[in-house]
Amino acid sequence: MAEDDIYTNDGTLNIHKKPANKKKTGNWKACRFILGNECCERLAYYGMGTNLVNYLKQRLNQGNATAANNVTNWSGTCYITPLIGAFLADAYWGRYWTIAIFSIIYVLGMTLLTLSASVTGLKPECNGGECHPTATQAAVFFVALYTIALGTGGIKPCVSSFGADQFDETDDAERKKKSSFFNWFYFSVNVGALIASSVLVWIQMNVGWGWGFGIPAVAMAIAVVFFFSGSNLYRLQKPGGSPLTRIFQVIVASFRKFNVRVPEDKSLLYETADEECNIQGSRKLEHTDKFRFFDKAAVETEKDQIKGSVDPWRVCTVTQVEELKSIIRILPIWASGIVFSTVYSQMSTMFVLQGNTMDPHMGPHFSIPSASLSIFDTLSVLFWTPVYDKIIVPTVRKFTGVERGFTQLQRMGIGLVISIFSMIAAGILEVVRLDIVKRHNYYDIDGYIPMSIFWQVPQYFLIGCAEVFTFIGQLEFFYDQAPDAMRSTCSALSLTTVALGNYLSTLLVTIVTKITTRHGKLGWIPDNLNRGHLDYFYYLLAVLSLINFIVYVWIAKWYTYKKTTGRAH
Repeated sequence: MAEDDIYTNDGTLNIHKKPANKKKTGNWKACRFILGNECCERLAYYGMGTNLVNYLKQRLNQGNATAANNVTNWSGTCYITPLIGAFLADAYWGRYWTIAIFSIIYVLGMTLLTLSASVTGLKPECNGGECHPTATQAAVFFVALYTIALGTGGIKPCVSSFGADQFDETDDAERKKKSSFFNWFYFSVNVGALIASSVLVWIQMNVGWGWGFGIPAVAMAIAVVFFFSGSNLYRLQKPGGSPLTRIFQVIVASFRKFNVRVPEDKSLLYETADEECNIQGSRKLEHTDKFRFFDKAAVETEKDQIKGSVDPWRVCTVTQVEELKSIIRILPIWASGIVFSTVYSQMSTMFVLQGNTMDPHMGPHFSIPSASLSIFDTLSVLFWTPVYDKIIVPTVRKFTGVERGFTQLQRMGIGLVISIFSMIAAGILEVVRLDIVKRHNYYDIDGYIPMSIFWQVPQYFLIGCAEVFTFIGQLEFFYDQAPDAMRSTCSALSLTTVALGNYLSTLLVTIVTKITTRHGKLGWIPDNLNRGHLDYFYYLLAVLSLINFIVYVWIAKWYTYKKTTGRAH
């Protein structure tokens, strides 16, 4: 058997830093540990995040707008911190050790959160349903919360990329499995979310917050055990050095050669002579015609040859230039995901607050907490993911001839359209709810109106369907289109759309509240939603989503996919 048939061609190593054996490492046998880890980690994350808005209201005594903004600010931070983990993974530690180290930080944060909700002195004192947290108790709670944000941030950009690393992109059979991996990765995310939004939210509302946060902490500890259990089966990509340094080298070299003319024959541009790329763990990238200014960085001049060795701040390889071009091409696609993430963030804020005003009973003896309704988003994802993978892709492939059925950009665009309808559905429901309030004079009713909370199911189900198209498409797109040595960084970049979506939600709520409460008015989102107009807020998001989709279509037509050549070393 030839050496190429025994070892991977993408530069991956095993845990002992030897070339990865195709038969003994990677593929689905390694991925089951990664998927198990992700399932438990997401159970932990959603177990404490799904119902967080109610904890802030009940135990920290915060109003609707303050609690909603604290949740979106924290969620946003959870999706900004991936930039830290991604940089460390791509530049120095590699994905395996980055996941390992940040997992331990995560467990410490979950433990402190559990203590803040269960230990006398750390948990707020409550009398007759009214809680009075001290400044110290609130501080301990928020320290725990943001330690979790750091822990989850270090893991998030690495796990999906680490799973995809288990499939050799240069092998046709393994490349097809990799496309399927992203679907099942997101499936495992939602299995964890399903348990969290059903069982754990019920425990928090009916048993206690100590147990409600303690179980996610245990789940995170199990996730760490799962991850380490598969160590001997993993394929590890070599860290390629600081991606930011390489980007700045191209920018500096380009401006240094501002007046240098780029030759018509692009084969004259500087590149390493051998087949392997000079960037660790990366394949060479083919030259593209867009953003030609940066090609100046790859033009060799007489000055560059004086010292006999290449100064990377004066001349860069074509691959290094194309790395920067790849990031620039990705950025408009990245920006189009922000509004979608704003829509997605409503599930943990406005949908929950809307649900609090509706009848939660299922029969005479059981009621469902409003935060648990996100279970229908999860069920939608669990339904649509295998349907997409096993039915939609093979069917569409017959018509399009595309290996994945839809291109990644088409897939993401379909999700953007579905998200518009989710906001319209939420707005229509609120119109109907307010009509009942008006007809029966329920403006100041203490509790919920006689309208079943299950009328919220369509808006949750539509967001779940949109996720399968947009979020999974994003995961695959940012991994696939990223330069080999910048995959964690690009995965983190895709996650920052969720952060900015949460921050945009906070900004919109703040602006809407400021504008609509002028002259003593209650505004669109008052503490008593029966006297507000939450429907207007949903329609505002629907209009923003439509504008975003129109811009996205224009951007997608302009985009060109990357092309690799050679092999990694």
